[in-house]
Amino acid sequence: MALYLLFESASGYGLFHAYGIDEIGQSVDAVRASVLELKRFSKAVKLADFTPFSSAVEALNQCNAISEGIMTDELRSFLELNLPKPKEGKKAKYSLGVVEPKVGSHISEVTGIPCQSNEFVQELLRGVRLHFDRFINELKKSDLEKAQLGLGHSYSRAKVKFNVNRVDNMVIQAIFLLDTLDKDINSFSMRVREWFSWHFPELVKIVNDNYIYAKLADHIKDKSELAEKDIPTLADLIGDEDKAKEVVEAAKASMGQDLSEVDLMNVKQFAKRVMNLSEYRKNLYEYLVTKMNDIAPNLTSLIGEVVGARLISHAGSLSNLAKCPASTLQILGAEKALFRALKTRGNTPKYGLIFHSSFIGRASTKNKGRMARYLANKCSIASRIDCYSESATSVFGQKLREQVEERLDFYDKGVAPRKNLDVMKAAIDSMANDATNDVDDGEKVDASAKKSKKKKSKADGDAMDLDKPSNVADGEAEPGTEKKKKKKHKLEEPQEKENGAALANGDAEENGTPKKKKKKNREVSEDAKPKTATEGKKKKKKKSKAEDGNE
Repeated sequence: MALYLLFESASGYGLFHAYGIDEIGQSVDAVRASVLELKRFSKAVKLADFTPFSSAVEALNQCNAISEGIMTDELRSFLELNLPKPKEGKKAKYSLGVVEPKVGSHISEVTGIPCQSNEFVQELLRGVRLHFDRFINELKKSDLEKAQLGLGHSYSRAKVKFNVNRVDNMVIQAIFLLDTLDKDINSFSMRVREWFSWHFPELVKIVNDNYIYAKLADHIKDKSELAEKDIPTLADLIGDEDKAKEVVEAAKASMGQDLSEVDLMNVKQFAKRVMNLSEYRKNLYEYLVTKMNDIAPNLTSLIGEVVGARLISHAGSLSNLAKCPASTLQILGAEKALFRALKTRGNTPKYGLIFHSSFIGRASTKNKGRMARYLANKCSIASRIDCYSESATSVFGQKLREQVEERLDFYDKGVAPRKNLDVMKAAIDSMANDATNDVDDGEKVDASAKKSKKKKSKADGDAMDLDKPSNVADGEAEPGTEKKKKKKHKLEEPQEKENGAALANGDAEENGTPKKKKKKNREVSEDAKPKTATEGKKKKKKKSKAEDGNE
């Protein structure tokens, strides 16, 4: 059976015919040795055809398709054009050797070409890659290296590319830094307390908060200088006037030792550093909240910003978290306990990072495991919605949170919760309503803008009409009265036709004098009704009788 080799290079596709090597008679080691020598290898493998890529963009697209195990239309047409076509109803008498088994399975499924990817084929393709520039005369080795370098850069750049609005790497770094800052601020605050307690030991019992203590250490400096006049400023710092008075009274009878100005200055500088770190920690937390609402709004509304960010950072990315089943997400963060339990054949852990959620703390002791399993299920759904949905919305997360609340009530009070199908339908309906409301608001804004434009145009038209003189006698009519006249003409058209037919004979008998048209009143009263057909007939009869009498 003949063997063809498909080689994907950075410059194009190459098809080689390996006709001088018998797979059965040759071992892999023998083929590996013969590959290194060009003379021996060129006798066994020869180039059948080569098709270059038209541009760097096409090369990148083909490379992405090959890496994903997909056969493109260009590759299919290249293979069908150059490989021998088997007879109808018979199997092909050749096989195609490929590097990627996924590509080979896809080629055989679509085109029916038998493909193989084993050690023998891998060694042959390694030789083709080694001597590829020698098989094609017009292709220089430097050109091939440039094509490989450019394609490698573009492929890596395409893989690293991310959506700016959904970059979960920033969340991972932010939550790591937040945890580090919490530890550092805690240790630094304890150092400030211990250092300043040599000078003012009573302040530790009065003020418990680390940030407020650092503020007071920065403000007080020397305890002997505190007086009644400092109570308002101390009350602003502490937020409690009674505690401010207590600080002043404790400073008067303090047992601490006196410190030099240099020591107090160093304590003050260190307290300022701790205050700056605490303020930066607050800003970082606000940044984390905004990023989590942009990246994973449903997971954030369900379980919170910090716990959701910890889950994403522990999984590696939002896509990895979405791929995890609910059972894995439940014990995410408790891997050591899990493997220890599997090794000692003990009880496996019930929860990992999910334990920091408020739902687990609110559940009773016997229901904590059940609550963790249910919450992990909802977190898995929320993460998949956030990862794969095109529109960023928190409707599903809010509905899932309501389901968790109902499950808590079910465990405590026995109230039956709603079904998941009904809740998801309600979430989809609310999303549809929000979309229609947004469209309606946009239409209302457009309509109001159009109305304002029309009003402006009408006002301009009225201003122009006031400037024009009224030439009614010459047959000119004002533009404001044209619409009224048109309506009146439409109503009186049948009357005019009948009057014209009745008066035709009378006009012919007269001395040929043309009848003048009567002037119509410009001002038409609103209560006036159009003449009916019966009134028109009565007038015709009266006119005909008057004409007979004159004759």
